[in-house]
Amino acid sequence: MVPRRGLLQHLAKLYLSGLVALAVGPVVALAQPRPVLEPEFAYVTSQLDGALSVVRLTDMKLVSSIPLTGKPAGVAVSPDAAHVYVTAPDGKVVHVVDAGTRTLLASKPVGDGPLGIAVHPIDGRVFVADWYLNRVDVLSPVSLEPIGQIPVGQSPSGLAVTPDGKWLLSADRDSNAVSVIAVHTLKVVRTIPVGVRPFGVTISPDGQKAFTANVKGNSISVVDLSTFEVTNEIAVGLRPYAVAIAGSFAFVTDQYAETVSVVDLAKHEVVETIRVGAYPEGIAADPSGRFVYVACWEDNLFQKIDVATRQVVAETTTPDGPRAFGLFLGQATGEATVPGSSESRPAER
Repeated sequence: MVPRRGLLQHLAKLYLSGLVALAVGPVVALAQPRPVLEPEFAYVTSQLDGALSVVRLTDMKLVSSIPLTGKPAGVAVSPDAAHVYVTAPDGKVVHVVDAGTRTLLASKPVGDGPLGIAVHPIDGRVFVADWYLNRVDVLSPVSLEPIGQIPVGQSPSGLAVTPDGKWLLSADRDSNAVSVIAVHTLKVVRTIPVGVRPFGVTISPDGQKAFTANVKGNSISVVDLSTFEVTNEIAVGLRPYAVAIAGSFAFVTDQYAETVSVVDLAKHEVVETIRVGAYPEGIAADPSGRFVYVACWEDNLFQKIDVATRQVVAETTTPDGPRAFGLFLGQATGEATVPGSSESRPAER
């Protein structure tokens, strides 16, 4: 029996290992969503150089570069912004980085091809899409102990969780579909046909809609999450990779066009294209909807777009092959002293 005075500490340890979730059911019922704060850092995976770059958003400076093995690709930040999780498909591992000290805490083997990754916004469980095994692995926070496995469609890539923590969506690329998973049961409850080869999947901040970037269809699909039906398929640029939502607009990275398509969600059409670096991939919007950030693979650039003016207003260089596949923005948890920071530079017009 645990002494009474040590009960809270014991429960905390159980929570972090995921045992509470296994023993008493979903932690969602025991917690409330955290308040949304403005991000202070971007965590950008550089796949070719094997690094996780930390970019300070206020001045767009690269303040740290953390070496990671296995060609890091997917990235997600914990609800308290204390940890950053990174998938490394070539190494078949998931890394955990301490956001405060900017050091690698652990690397755990996960499946055969971990790619997309998402974190539950309330209880912190980690979901990892396995491209080769056609499943989603469920891991405990920080320790990454296995909790479960969820069979999904072929070649799952992007993952996203609704803000209330109720639904997990998996973009199953080679099935041309999205799997809808009930988080409390870890079971697929619906399969939604979308455009051709969905890769990234994003959920709107209000949790009402989901958006897939269909890389072979040159389109995005809009899914109503109250009915689980596709309401629109909207043509965008060549080889769309991921979607970010800012207000009533979707910003879509067009890899082959070297642009970001701006989609008016009321008109269901592209109203503008923004020229960015070569091969744009990961993209995310801050909660205020003022800025959108995009990683450009070929040019090794991380760029900041002003939503109001639709202009690239700042950029910084990163290690080789920035991918940033996932929700890569996070708040500060404590500054670290980092040597060798690079200077940001204004965008060339």
